[in-house]
Amino acid sequence: MPSVEPIINLDDPVGKTVGRRAAPKDSLGYGLNLQKTLNEIIRLPFPKGVYRFHTHEEADEWLMMHLTKSRKG
Repeated sequence: MPSVEPIINLDDPVGKTVGRRAAPKDSLGYGLNLQKTLNEIIRLPFPKGVYRFHTHEEADEWLMMHLTKSRKG
């Protein structure tokens, strides 16, 4: 069985670091603002809940009706 050569040379020094990102001073506030923004972006055009339909076609029609109607707000 032939020996397996490593893909990278582990003896080479690590390259330079390009740029650094500083941690936010108020990480809790940063996280809350991020969550608020995501909640505004990913808003569904219909209320959460359980919907029951007799057929898949009826469910698809209902979904398309709600996804395509214009949002007011």
